Amino acid sequence: MESLQQYVNEFRDLAKRPRNFLTQVLNLGCIVFSALMLWKGLMVTTNSESPVVVVLSGSMEPGLQRGDILFLTLYEKPMKPGDVIVFQIEGRDIPIVHRLLNVHEKPDGTVALLTKGDNNQVDDRGLYAHRQLFISRKEIMGRAQAFLPYVGMVTIWLNDYPWLKYVLIGSMGFFVIIGRE
Repeated sequence: MESLQQYVNEFRDLAKRPRNFLTQVLNLGCIVFSALMLWKGLMVTTNSESPVVVVLSGSMEPGLQRGDILFLTLYEKPMKPGDVIVFQIEGRDIPIVHRLLNVHEKPDGTVALLTKGDNNQVDDRGLYAHRQLFISRKEIMGRAQAFLPYVGMVTIWLNDYPWLKYVLIGSMGFFVIIGRE
């Protein structure tokens, strides 16, 4: 309780000094914009619209677990069966992380891809859009290059418990504004 009172007093002192308050708000803005610039830099470097994704389901177990973070690239290298890719079907909000099962290259250079989760019994045709038998390169967000096990569980918890997201972001913002590290 004492530390809470101390934080309230520090915030009151900061509110009495508007220049310091403005400096702390600008520091918070710098942190947010630095993170955004880092993300955009990763997008340009990896050629992927989403260079980092979290595995949200158990469909890729035992190779990839729920909560693993994947690092993606989308270079113009040919796709081959066995590659772990992330794709997004039109009309669905959440991307899917699955393995390439078959790659059919057509004479005109386009490819038709069939995917399947390692832990699933059947291929992904049931997940694709109505009457769609294969996915194309335009639906692919990236190919997995590396992963960090279980680090993404924080993201899953923040999505499962929205109040936790507000508590975490609010407390981080508060500590930046009052100048605590």
